[in-house]
Amino acid sequence: MRRRDFIALGSAVAAWSIEAHAQQLALPVVGFLGSDSPELYTNRLRAFRRGLKDAGYIESENVAIEYRWANGDNNRLPALAAELVSLRAAVLVSSTTPAALALKAATASIPIVFFTAGDPIALGLVGSLNRPGANITGTTALTLEAGKKSLQLLQETVPSATEFAALINPTSPNLAEAQTKDLQAAARALNLQIYFLNASTEREFQTAFAKIAELRAGGLVISSDSFFFAHQRSLPLWLSKTRCPRSLASVSFLRQAA
Repeated sequence: MRRRDFIALGSAVAAWSIEAHAQQLALPVVGFLGSDSPELYTNRLRAFRRGLKDAGYIESENVAIEYRWANGDNNRLPALAAELVSLRAAVLVSSTTPAALALKAATASIPIVFFTAGDPIALGLVGSLNRPGANITGTTALTLEAGKKSLQLLQETVPSATEFAALINPTSPNLAEAQTKDLQAAARALNLQIYFLNASTEREFQTAFAKIAELRAGGLVISSDSFFFAHQRSLPLWLSKTRCPRSLASVSFLRQAA
């Protein structure tokens, strides 16, 4: 193929791609903001698309879905939320608390549907459960309320322990504050001492778990945060590397990512 023909073909392909993308964006747009990566949301995305289909919307046929993923970096969420808003989406969907807060901060007019594991009122997402108000609504699993139960389970597993640790992600401040208050109240009710350790990157796990070993805590509560959910397979390995007392293998993991 001659160079001129090759350039012409390349230009035609590029033009077709741009036109196809433009046609797709001409459809009503649903913006989906995720804190992590799509690989972690296979089941949720399948259910999400099935729900849209049940309502009469099929991706790429009569609705376009624009996905934005922060890949575990909550600091990227505001910029990604702004991108989705700039697309003039008909509705915005968030899969975690940090994503919901980023969308709320980005627009006061586009409808937002969220999922959170915490109390949406305490987190500042809605004004009330009966009347969320503004442009936002959603659902909650209220797994943050399980803090007391998590500590109770650890206490039953290690009855001689009076000190435990909790792993918190500080880059999600609203969620971290709510989780900290919940666990502190639970610890006081159970007459236990709880130490809070921060980790927002995989590199910080080494520091956090070394501190757990130093404290000789009787167990660990891993908070309900999407970052820890994304690393649920590696967290037990970090525990084993610390060479902590065997009792530390008792880990309460609030598995529902917030």
